[in-house]
Amino acid sequence: MDLDAFSWLLTDEGQQLLARATEMTAASIEGKGSALAVQAALRKDETAEHVTAAMNQVDLRRKAAAKFGDLAPKMYFTPDGLEQATRLAVAHHRAARLRAFDAASVIDLGCGIGGDLIASSRAGLTAAGVDHDPERVAIAQANLDALGLPGAVTVADATTVDHSPFEVAYADPARRGAKGRVFSAEGWTPPWSWVETLFARDACVKVAPGIPHDLVPEKVEAEWVSDRGEVKEAALWSGSLASTQRRATVIGERGLATLTSEDDPGGEVGPVAEFLYEPDGAVIRAGLVTAVAAGVQGHLVDEHIAYVTSSASFETPFARGYQVLEELPYREKQLKAALRERGIGRLTIKKRGVQVVPEQLRKRLALSGSGEATIVLTRVAGEGTCLLVRPF
Repeated sequence: MDLDAFSWLLTDEGQQLLARATEMTAASIEGKGSALAVQAALRKDETAEHVTAAMNQVDLRRKAAAKFGDLAPKMYFTPDGLEQATRLAVAHHRAARLRAFDAASVIDLGCGIGGDLIASSRAGLTAAGVDHDPERVAIAQANLDALGLPGAVTVADATTVDHSPFEVAYADPARRGAKGRVFSAEGWTPPWSWVETLFARDACVKVAPGIPHDLVPEKVEAEWVSDRGEVKEAALWSGSLASTQRRATVIGERGLATLTSEDDPGGEVGPVAEFLYEPDGAVIRAGLVTAVAAGVQGHLVDEHIAYVTSSASFETPFARGYQVLEELPYREKQLKAALRERGIGRLTIKKRGVQVVPEQLRKRLALSGSGEATIVLTRVAGEGTCLLVRPF
């Protein structure tokens, strides 16, 4: 990003150009026009650098709607900053947790474009952020200003900043480098060895959902969070902010629900009953599938598979439920015949614990009936099994 061009974009003239670019792009999309035509029209009155800066923000704001909702049209982004930014619903949950623990101030050690700063400030926390990248700092400050929120941002190395004046330290280590995603925690920026030093105090660290359980230090709470069915992140809570060992938090249209290791009595394995439950990804990552089984008065279908079965029908935020209609043949040839016999043409294939690629299987089945169905391919007591189910 051209920092000078972005700074100009914040001026009155820049804001006028951004408004024109937004309006013309919207009209172009409705009329099936092109972004190149919009740029060409804008460059008749403005420099190429300024037009590029404006058009980039228009495009990024459109992409950001999935994460930031109705705030996106007022905010500013960079491509990598938007990619790493926390989804607003998740950031709001984190800020609400801090408020619930009576925290009053937080420092964001690597604030990026300021998504978590925004959530913290909106929750009433005194929020400050640092980042080593001047462009991200400029954008984070611009976002706070655009939304009328208090907060301070400065260029600094997160690993050398004195964060002791703040009640909580928050960090979101970058897990991408010049060559793409970095899988080794010591290769994060800042590295894991520095992250671990934060756990000596009240801190929260955002990490990848795939973090191994054995990497989580003792007395640090690991929370996996999903938003509308998608696992978005894990967060590690230390000090007085840690209240359990493992937690799964599910954010949905009806609100938020949470499940902890204290809710998990362990579980047994048994035969498939009338109802099948597919736990949310956050529950699976947190290792709390048996807690879901306890909640629906059921059991696992296999000790290594994250499916729960029960003779009772429950509505739970932690799993999607299906009624088991019948067991179908697992072998492909016999399965094809059974589905054709039932007039199935449109088939949803869910699978877990078996080597099946649903798209390829669907193509090989070559179904042509008028009916629609859902099947679950999995293992039950170690054996490949196909279940015809109906979502409820």
